Amino acid sequence: MNIAILTIGDELLNGDLTDTNTTAIARTLLEHSLPVHEASTVGDNEEDIVAALQRLASTHDVVITTGGLGPTDDDRTTRAAARAFERPLSLNDKALTQIRAHFSSRQREMHPRNEKQALLPGRSTVIANPDGTAPGFHLQSKRADLYFLPGVPPEMLAMLDEYVIPSLLKRFPNPPARGQRVMSVFGLSEPEVEARINGSNLPDGVELAFNVDFPMVQVKLRARGENVQKLLDRAELSVQKALGDHVVGIDSDTLAGTTARILSTAGLTISLAESCTGGLIAKLLTDQPGSSAFLERSIVTYANSAKVNCLHVARKILDHHGAVSAECATAMAKGVHATAHTDISLAVTGIAGPGGGTVDKPVGTVYLAMTSPWQERVERFNFSGNRDQVRLRTACTALDWLRRLAMSRLSGEEQER
Repeated sequence: MNIAILTIGDELLNGDLTDTNTTAIARTLLEHSLPVHEASTVGDNEEDIVAALQRLASTHDVVITTGGLGPTDDDRTTRAAARAFERPLSLNDKALTQIRAHFSSRQREMHPRNEKQALLPGRSTVIANPDGTAPGFHLQSKRADLYFLPGVPPEMLAMLDEYVIPSLLKRFPNPPARGQRVMSVFGLSEPEVEARINGSNLPDGVELAFNVDFPMVQVKLRARGENVQKLLDRAELSVQKALGDHVVGIDSDTLAGTTARILSTAGLTISLAESCTGGLIAKLLTDQPGSSAFLERSIVTYANSAKVNCLHVARKILDHHGAVSAECATAMAKGVHATAHTDISLAVTGIAGPGGGTVDKPVGTVYLAMTSPWQERVERFNFSGNRDQVRLRTACTALDWLRRLAMSRLSGEEQER
């Protein structure tokens, strides 16, 4: 079984919009053991759409198309489908009734142009759109089933779940079971991750793939056939053993989510003093539900005056060592700790760029400091990348420090028991 995805729209090719539909469709299909073989994107040129549909339909069992079903002249997918498979367009009464019902339910007057959306290729089945004006449609060529869905993601996903997936499972009732497990890794490069895993004993039948989702490296474990979950469980244990505490999340887990969960479990409270990250660490943590249980405060002290007034960093530290220094980072951590009285206090200061660097402290120079009853720590980093990348890597390193300390406290408590 070969499945192809075709997304349509000039806005996808010129960068105005990001193609999230392909990712969403592929993930949904894989949940039902229906893997995607190919994905393509074309613009709103009718000839290009016709050519893409004909090519994909001749080489695939299923083609799922999104976009170009709107009421305006640049929505050309339906007309292209009619040409590609020699199906004359005609007004579909069922589609027209759905469009009128949509406007009526919202007490809006239907524009005459919306009637265009009810013109469908002959011998096609209407796919109901519960959330929008554009009906989808399903037609069959000599080999392929073709499903045409609107490009609006919520509308598309609802129609995919309610019509396309059941239709595919009816045609392919017993697809081989497939599964995937994604392990997020922080603190190792992609080659380092691969080298460590290659020395482990992955079970037969498990495929290995890598992906960089900056600043994480994702390890993807894939299996199919019988006992998929058991295979993935065994593979996960092997990778966990090879990578140790560099593994920060499984599947949908994020570093921030994992850190928040461990801090809560350990019953630890934290306070933050942020300079170059501008509150990003706190933002990542407060994105997590229940963060009020462990985050007492975060102070953004961007200017030197704020470091002095809010954190009581000594002027002589700033004058002699500078705001980007081990001494300043340590003073910031101790300053917030003195007022917050939390279990852990962490501070960051650095040069995110693109300007502000010197020979001794180039762009990407960052200092992290942490103070707690169990650990005093300060370290210099030299991060590469643009401003956003330096800030994100700094924030993730801070989260990793918090995660590791909280893990060590939990481990110590277990040993004491």
